[in-house]
Amino acid sequence: VNGIEIYNMKIDSKVTSRFAHNVITSRAVNRGQVSKEVFFDVELPKTAFITNFSMTIDGVTYPGTIKEKEAAKKQYEKAVSRGQTAGLVKASGRKTEKFTVSVNVKAASKVTFELTYEELLKRRFGKYEMFIKVKPKQLVKDFEIEVNIFEPQGITELEAEGTFITNELQNVIKKTVSEKKGCISFKPTLAQQRTCANCSQSALDGDLTVRYDVKRTTPDNLQIVNGYFVHFFAPTNLPKLPKNVIFVMDNSGSMYGKAIEQTKQALLKILDDIKEDDFFNFVLFNTDVSTWKETLVRATPENLNEARTFVRNIGVAGMTNLHGGLMKGIDILNAAHKGNLVPKRSASVIIMLTDGHPNQGVSNIQAIERDVKNAIDGKYPLYNLGFGDGVDYGFLEKMALENKGLARRIYPDSDAALQLQGFYDEVSNPMLTDVELNYPENEISDLTTNSFKHFYDGSEIVVAGRFVDSNQNHLSVDVRGEGANDALSYTTQQDAEQMAQAFQEKEYIFGEYIERLWAYLTIEQLLEKRIAATGEEKENLTAEALALSLKYKFVTPLTSMVVTKPEENESEDEIADKPTEVLSMYVENLLSKPGTCVVYAKLLFIVNLISIKRSFITKSYRQSSQIYQRPVSQPTWYTSVDGDPHFIISVPQKKDAICFNINENPGTVLNLISDPVTGITVNGELIGDKRANRDAKIQNSYFGKLGIANKHLDLKLTVTPEKITVQNGNEKTGFTWLDSVTLQQEGLTLIINRKKNLMLSMGSGASFVVVLHQVWKKHPLHQDFLGLYTLEEDKLSEQTHGLLGQFFHPIDFTILEVHPGSDPKKPDATMIVKNNELIVTRGWQKDYRMNPNHGIDIPCWFVHDNGAGLIDGVHTDYIVSSLF
Repeated sequence: VNGIEIYNMKIDSKVTSRFAHNVITSRAVNRGQVSKEVFFDVELPKTAFITNFSMTIDGVTYPGTIKEKEAAKKQYEKAVSRGQTAGLVKASGRKTEKFTVSVNVKAASKVTFELTYEELLKRRFGKYEMFIKVKPKQLVKDFEIEVNIFEPQGITELEAEGTFITNELQNVIKKTVSEKKGCISFKPTLAQQRTCANCSQSALDGDLTVRYDVKRTTPDNLQIVNGYFVHFFAPTNLPKLPKNVIFVMDNSGSMYGKAIEQTKQALLKILDDIKEDDFFNFVLFNTDVSTWKETLVRATPENLNEARTFVRNIGVAGMTNLHGGLMKGIDILNAAHKGNLVPKRSASVIIMLTDGHPNQGVSNIQAIERDVKNAIDGKYPLYNLGFGDGVDYGFLEKMALENKGLARRIYPDSDAALQLQGFYDEVSNPMLTDVELNYPENEISDLTTNSFKHFYDGSEIVVAGRFVDSNQNHLSVDVRGEGANDALSYTTQQDAEQMAQAFQEKEYIFGEYIERLWAYLTIEQLLEKRIAATGEEKENLTAEALALSLKYKFVTPLTSMVVTKPEENESEDEIADKPTEVLSMYVENLLSKPGTCVVYAKLLFIVNLISIKRSFITKSYRQSSQIYQRPVSQPTWYTSVDGDPHFIISVPQKKDAICFNINENPGTVLNLISDPVTGITVNGELIGDKRANRDAKIQNSYFGKLGIANKHLDLKLTVTPEKITVQNGNEKTGFTWLDSVTLQQEGLTLIINRKKNLMLSMGSGASFVVVLHQVWKKHPLHQDFLGLYTLEEDKLSEQTHGLLGQFFHPIDFTILEVHPGSDPKKPDATMIVKNNELIVTRGWQKDYRMNPNHGIDIPCWFVHDNGAGLIDGVHTDYIVSSLF
């Protein structure tokens, strides 16, 4: 492809006792007559840690070194100063992260890339699953995938399937199993890789999934090697516990359409699977909170039929009172246990689904986390499902982890209902509660998590630890848990000599695998605990995870891998060094926020781009850079909404701004600012043109009426292009825009600048400027409208929300991959904001505070689609019934 031939690619995986060591090797040659760029583009599982990367060019190998992120940053900046660029890992799909690097290769020269990563395979629905992304992007002369598995317990049910596997390719997958060893190999010829007999496109584009399970003669398995142990616990054939499930469902306005229909579809299927000895109930939350039943009820056929009718009739409306919904669900579950409505030996869970951000009732996320944790009090797990991109996933994850549960993102695709149902299936069959695996305290140090609220059928509990005496070769464990009929209690033992006999197949073993498994699991759990930790505890967890990451050479959110290739004598004109500065900000920001879920910055990889294609990209980028760096005279930082309607969000620490439009019908009232602490709210009603423009896909709309209130002071201000009305209790005072007025009374200061603007402050809250836009009275289309600008936003509380109010809190973003857009003067770019990856456009919006007629150009990054991915939830969440 383009003169570059990938002549060899091999994916070599070794799995020993569920721990996978994967090496991806790609060899390419430049068949062209001039230097060419070669891309190494790999997708790897999000749960994996990269352990090594190297590239070999013209026989010289450039290895990677793993450093603490600050040290890596310094080396990175030094490389940037020499005109070098970078590749890194970013989210690319539901299960994967994409690692991409490019390097220039001379004519007839070869390059070899080698990437190594490790992960602990999880057991789901009774099988371990290994996921391999297959996408060479061209025909490869020598392509091979080989997965070798070694399990001391013995292997059962080994299988492999690929989304790209055709009937012709089915026979290319080879499978062998013999007791403890299993092998999957896939080595298609060039002809077998083609999409058709004469095609040059590769059919290898999709996922290869390997699944297997192990033989289980006992409930658990202990393995001891060189001073470390791992304990696998997965009992079978236990009677299933009855379960008590509260479904807490978001049915706010933003769930309208496919989201609510897919949720209802999943709930109906879940009702089909609920067993008769289970108890359940539904809680719905929008602006208000409602329930199906007042208490938990048994899943009798009659109740299930009634529940199906209830689910089919769920509608959507209003805001998102997440706090109220969760607290109601917890109260119902607590009451059921206190009143002995549910069996003593049963498992209780709360499953909450939302697609937005709390913006009704208690909306402060710290307050929600505190109240939920206190109400649950460790009694049962909370599972949070975030539907779509509008959720604050970090908030959902932290709250779930604080309550012994987990969070899961539900992608708004055609299979969303299956995703919901699939999650429920994972937790639908509890077999044990309050599981504890106890080890002799005087013999074991550095133990991973060993107590678990629930054990579910088809899963597996894994505990690893280090012996105090590295020469110790035996271990006994006390296992306890509560089952459906009685308590589970037994002692299991293992001797290292027995393990030595099992590990005679040396070619299947990679290094000190149990020690690395222990380190992997420990780091994973430390990073998870950091999410909910604060202060000194968080610092200690960070230090411990960092030390292990460096010792065992894992690329985690706390470390970076650096590979610097010496710069060659290339002219400066051939290097577009601006993207590296953007990438530097991107990596720095993301690495300072470990644990983010959608964009998870694990790797900082530095490599010299010897030359970039001599094309329009460099010139276009320079032009866009000039636009991006355009000097601006901005008086003060503020948020505003003006025009039809354009929202401008200042980001002072970036000395930049973000903007977006809201497209809604005339007559719609939008909540702009809402602060329950100061009592200040600002709502705006849209107006349109005098008549619709039939040629326009989107009709113009503007704010024709603003309602500003302070309910604590019983003050209301109504502003239209014709008049201003102040209502203090039952007293009303009216003004027109022909007046020049300064009004001061208790809690209110109002200054009207004739035919231009007004300035308003209420109580100790923020101040507002309302700008009047007047057009020619006989204009056939347009009519007068208003703009709103906020000042002194810091005087409002942290609970402030609304289309504008949510941005009174600090917001950060990163720009990368700036490139020419459809308009040569307005480049496009990728923005990372609120864990979302958005395509944005550089442009300008007008600031009319000083000059209502002409305004000042404010450069900003424009977010498309009604601010989707930037605002909390979706824009329809902010529609309210009236100005007050």
